[in-house]
Amino acid sequence: MAGPPPSERIRPPSHDRTPVHSVAWNCTGTKLASGSVDQTARIWHIEPHGHGKVKEIELKGHTDSVDQLCWDPKHADLIATASGDKTVRLWDARSGKCSQQVELSGENINITYKPDGTHIAVGNRDDELTILDVRKFKPIHKRKFSYEVNEIAWNTTGDMFFLTTGNGTVEVLAYPSLRALHTLMAHTAGCYCIAIDPLGRYFSVGSADSLVSLWDLSEMLCVRTFTKLEWPVRTMSFNYTGEYIASASEDLFIDISNVQTGRTVHQIPCRAAMNSVEWNPKYNLLAYAGDDKNKYQADEGVFRIFGFDST
Repeated sequence: MAGPPPSERIRPPSHDRTPVHSVAWNCTGTKLASGSVDQTARIWHIEPHGHGKVKEIELKGHTDSVDQLCWDPKHADLIATASGDKTVRLWDARSGKCSQQVELSGENINITYKPDGTHIAVGNRDDELTILDVRKFKPIHKRKFSYEVNEIAWNTTGDMFFLTTGNGTVEVLAYPSLRALHTLMAHTAGCYCIAIDPLGRYFSVGSADSLVSLWDLSEMLCVRTFTKLEWPVRTMSFNYTGEYIASASEDLFIDISNVQTGRTVHQIPCRAAMNSVEWNPKYNLLAYAGDDKNKYQADEGVFRIFGFDST
């Protein structure tokens, strides 16, 4: 049993009706974090098989929107947030207290953990990459790029680092040296987002050309494209088995496709453009959040969770 059937969704309370930019599960799949324009992040306790009341902790302290967040891959209660206020903060999700913070040089929009939990990479609006040592919570590397840098990621073993760019390329760097390994001509328009297959076989790239491309990690070759979306791809995620990939945009649905066949297996209808989709690391539960409006055209600020059984 991989979670509730497709018709059942959990809809937790809202972020005071301001758009949710980012959703992320912790490494055990029991907590979900959401980051919002209202300058907060919130932690929800999710019961994967039940529909009990979710617990909420609010993480307060940022003075601008929380654009992205990510959990420590080795610790189920530590989470890092990146904000437009130039700070990156580390929080304890049990107490809601900020344990570490560092001020960087620009408005932070992308953040990701190295899979072993030792380093955090942060990208800002000025196309600068900063690598933080988690233990000291200090920058150990900074690099400014001459082109637009969008979402960033490590591979599962942590020895390669990926940058998606506004030029339609994916820059692949060795880690920790950050030496250039490959420039992949991935798309005809800017690349916005990247997702890494949890089994380490593939990575996917979402682009302004509305396509999702799937790449073989060992060969650095594109093996297939997913063509269901018609708007720039904003967000993608592989499920925990690597069988499915979810992708979303301004289209009013989230596409869930089979990674091997490229065929759509389900589409989740949406009422607005999606900002973030993420699969639970243990179950077939997909959290998603977007620019939902209510009937009075006020921002809803909710996220939803969709579950379906693996066939």
